[in-house]
Amino acid sequence: MSLEFTHKPNYFMFAQLLMRYVQQQTSSAASTLEVSMHDLSELFHHDTASITTNLDSILNIADEYKVETVQGDQKIIESYSKDSTQQVLILKLNAEAMKSLSDGKRLIEPNATDYN
Repeated sequence: MSLEFTHKPNYFMFAQLLMRYVQQQTSSAASTLEVSMHDLSELFHHDTASITTNLDSILNIADEYKVETVQGDQKIIESYSKDSTQQVLILKLNAEAMKSLSDGKRLIEPNATDYN
């Protein structure tokens, strides 16, 4: 008997949702953003795998998002960590990139074909 799994997680969709959330929740002066696991669950439509097992894969894609700045394209997320006791995701944000976002520059998405 052979079982074939046809469901593949859509990491890029969840990374896009997370980056739009970051864009909406932060000001140009923000250097960090704390996102509760409850908020992530809501954002990812209660997909438990996305806030547990698959979260690192989603974050690896999300931290490749860039924005055009005076010094060239820069990543928006400099680093991230998870605090399991407080159940929050902590994103350290690039100040120059956040200023460009607030000035109306668009997100530059990572190339999905690079992740085959």
